[in-house]
Amino acid sequence: MATVLFDKATRVYPHTEKPAVDALDLQISDGEFLVLVGPSGCGKSTSLRMLAGLEDVDAGRILIGERDVTEIPPKDRDIAMVFQNYALYPHMTVADNMGFALRIAGVGKDEIRSRVQQAAKILDLEPYLGRKPKALSGGQRQRVAMGRAIVRQPQVFLMDEPLSNLDAKLRVQTRTQIAQLQRRLGVTTVYVTHDQVEAMTMGDRVAVLKDGLLQQVGSPRALYDQPANVFVAGFIGSPAMNLLDVTAVDGGIDLGGTTYRVERAVLAATGEHRVTVGVRPEDLELAASGLPVTVDVVEELGADAYVYGTATVGPQEHPIVARVDGRRPPQRGSLIHVMPRPGHVHLFSAKDGRRLDVPRSSG
Repeated sequence: MATVLFDKATRVYPHTEKPAVDALDLQISDGEFLVLVGPSGCGKSTSLRMLAGLEDVDAGRILIGERDVTEIPPKDRDIAMVFQNYALYPHMTVADNMGFALRIAGVGKDEIRSRVQQAAKILDLEPYLGRKPKALSGGQRQRVAMGRAIVRQPQVFLMDEPLSNLDAKLRVQTRTQIAQLQRRLGVTTVYVTHDQVEAMTMGDRVAVLKDGLLQQVGSPRALYDQPANVFVAGFIGSPAMNLLDVTAVDGGIDLGGTTYRVERAVLAATGEHRVTVGVRPEDLELAASGLPVTVDVVEELGADAYVYGTATVGPQEHPIVARVDGRRPPQRGSLIHVMPRPGHVHLFSAKDGRRLDVPRSSG
């Protein structure tokens, strides 16, 4: 096992000026499951490929354990990678696919057979060892790809969107299996996904990237409860956080003509007349007065329902999502009023999007 360190690691593709990954500083602990997440083009897969040795590092360095691997070829880095497309050899059996890298490395037949059997038992693949990949389901093929990584007994697992080719139900099942497997094996794992739900449910920590820059890294709960900026606030959470540009008034912020109390010192520290307020859907409550919302769609989910609507704040219309009692949801087309629960708002600078400190309620 090993730690991983990105030390101001930078990648600039030829004929481009803007780095795909810009001075990435990130330390991953021994045995940790770290997820890199962000929208397409944010640099997460490039970061993973830099760690694998498949992309050059134009500045900075990358360490695995105590060893600087920045200039070391991929085959000598002691890593194993699981790809999005499985990359199985169609003419080989499952057992041969899993043991192929060991055979190339000159490992003895008995050792290969032992490692393949052990991995197959862990992954419930024992009945399929003699089959070809075409005779397997998508989930089984993904487990074979995992098995091929496991038998190599690497210091680090690298996974590049390994679930993106699976259907929704199988994705949920397989992500649970991968997380359980990683904790059982205790191998340091770096996992790339664009799916923030996947990131939040699998990772010990999550690193959020945007435009090649690390925005925030922390536990899923820390990112959810205390996003560092507007981007992280809007990206983490499903449904997404409501974000509104509002006016600071005496005693708080103006929400549809109703003042929501915010400590004067917090607003004074910004020196800004307008701020961005963030409220999670579960932290909006129906109220007699407050922010008027026109209901466009109601998603009934049993005990809960999600109301999707629009609200006018100042000169702008904003989409609003609120979680309400599923037994008594409002009707589509109706007008409701909502207000944040006391102590459950997030404030951000309207100028640069950074988080402003707001005392949080524990309730």
